[in-house]
Amino acid sequence: MKQPKKIYTLEEANAALPLVRAIVEDLVELSRQVVDRRERVLLLRGDRDPEPNDPYSEELAQIEQELEKDGQQLQEYVQELRQLGIELKNGVEGIVDFPAEMDGRRIYLCWKLGEPEVLYWHELDAGFRGRQPLTADSTIGDDTDDSVSCDE
Repeated sequence: MKQPKKIYTLEEANAALPLVRAIVEDLVELSRQVVDRRERVLLLRGDRDPEPNDPYSEELAQIEQELEKDGQQLQEYVQELRQLGIELKNGVEGIVDFPAEMDGRRIYLCWKLGEPEVLYWHELDAGFRGRQPLTADSTIGDDTDDSVSCDE
């Protein structure tokens, strides 16, 4: 049976940020490198078929093996976040969502690499473009006495 997702309070999300930041920094750096290398491989390969004695064939094969290994490493970073109950939304930009509750409904607390703390939220179906700043009257928690209010 699948365990229910962790529901974060604002306090818990911010407390998790040092670990999340470290994972996301590594993930973003590797994601950007992979994207750059994939683009270079596509440019080098172009529309041509490899010739039998093509001096670049071996080098391209090695680069593709490295890309595959890096892809596996990226999946490990994503899995680390999932184990924490956090969802990666954009690996190149470093955007993650923390499942949370506000006013009795499920939402996401949204954080992007470079932000000092969790300052935004959005509806489950809104995505990054729909994120809104947390305000003093945003009650994040599970509707018990230990819910956390975000002060501006």
